[in-house]
Amino acid sequence: MKREEALDMVKASLAEIVPDADFTALGPDDTFRDALELDSLDFLTYIEILGKRAGTRIEDEDTPHLTTLASSADFLVARTG
Repeated sequence: MKREEALDMVKASLAEIVPDADFTALGPDDTFRDALELDSLDFLTYIEILGKRAGTRIEDEDTPHLTTLASSADFLVARTG
């Protein structure tokens, strides 16, 4: 998966939880939970949606790598080859 595809997948997954999210205002290293005001359940839902979209299982220990656009995209690129 290319990085741009990974970014699109991350944004699409977040948009399912926060439909009115303004991704133009979200920097690549801004933490989702703060910038989009996600609570713990929202974040877990994001992880689940992202894993389904990517076709990969995301383990609990992976979640610290999935808190920003940049880190989520990097994770997906590394995980999906």
